[in-house]
Amino acid sequence: MTTVYLKPHKEESLLRFHPWVFSGAIRSIQLDADYPYAQPQEGEVVQVLDSNGKILGVGHYQIGSIAVRVLSFDDSALRPDFWEDMLSKALQVRVACGLHDSADTNCYRLAHGEGDNLPGLIIDIYAQNAVMQAHSVGMHQDRHDIAKALCEVMGDELKSIYYKSETTLPFKAGLGQENGFIYGSSDDNVSMENGLKFHIDWLKGQKTGFFVDQRDNRSLVERYSKGKNVLNMFCYTGGFSVYAMRGEAKLVHSVDSSAKAVDLVNANMELNFPGDARHEAYAEDAFKYLDRMTVPYDLIILDPPAFAKHKDALRNAIRGYTKLNAKAFEKIQPGGILFTFSCSQAVNKDQFRMAVFTAAAMSGRSVRILHQLHQPADHPINIYHPEGEYLKGLVLYVE
Repeated sequence: MTTVYLKPHKEESLLRFHPWVFSGAIRSIQLDADYPYAQPQEGEVVQVLDSNGKILGVGHYQIGSIAVRVLSFDDSALRPDFWEDMLSKALQVRVACGLHDSADTNCYRLAHGEGDNLPGLIIDIYAQNAVMQAHSVGMHQDRHDIAKALCEVMGDELKSIYYKSETTLPFKAGLGQENGFIYGSSDDNVSMENGLKFHIDWLKGQKTGFFVDQRDNRSLVERYSKGKNVLNMFCYTGGFSVYAMRGEAKLVHSVDSSAKAVDLVNANMELNFPGDARHEAYAEDAFKYLDRMTVPYDLIILDPPAFAKHKDALRNAIRGYTKLNAKAFEKIQPGGILFTFSCSQAVNKDQFRMAVFTAAAMSGRSVRILHQLHQPADHPINIYHPEGEYLKGLVLYVE
């Protein structure tokens, strides 16, 4: 097995159970005598030792600033039952959260990367279907072993596993990966969340087909919607809109720049509120719609795609959040409620709040924070990996 030796004192983060080894911490790499390559291959399982030769963990090697994603802080990742053991532990978390075997919800996240000590792996459950997504070459190479373990853990509950990693794997790895079923098959794409039904577009949709991370926040929108004119910007599948309808909103307007997303919103409305004239959807740029809108909205939801996926884009992202929220503060009715979110991992909660604060100050309006929102329990944050906190939201009362 390939062995990665760290420089002196560079083991401290691993002793604190942080799951990344950075390339700058590596002193040397020792290959087996019969190793066929001149250097470790991306995705290969390697062991990590400190400068004195003490084992620190086992993980997937990769090319880049993060050189190893640690799977275990001992050698347990080498055991044949490792994947089954880890997925069983992840399932127990969802059982504890009340998401597994729920009477009114059959979609949830089973594996959340570092949050479940499975860096680079995402698995979402939609009824009897699983959608698996690899964000590292190592997880991609182990996909069939992971799928086998998933079948063992879920048993008869699982009818299919769809592998959806075409756009999430490193381009430079040249894997030529295509999406497709790696276990079973299914054309039943309807799932239920808190008693509401949604079409899950795992074939062509964003992420795994649905943003299960906003489940709790959608419920909060429902609580605030009664009698209100609701605007859902960047609506995608229309999750917030469907909840607002059940919350007895006076009207609900859904806006997304993608015509395909608007079609999906309308399909989800027909699943839950067929023929209900309270809802309309528009395929239009968000800023253009906010500029031209004439409806007096008193509840606005801003849930844009990530404005920054890496630190280099941080400054532009802050500007984007400020500009978007400033426009919402300008347009929302007195006494209105604004739900505003950032899913950019590169933007921390203090930076996001500062962008919203700046927008509020620009508007000159009195603004109160009613709720501070974050990702739900099935998107856990590993306490040793604070970088896993990505979803940030504020609910604001605007005078």
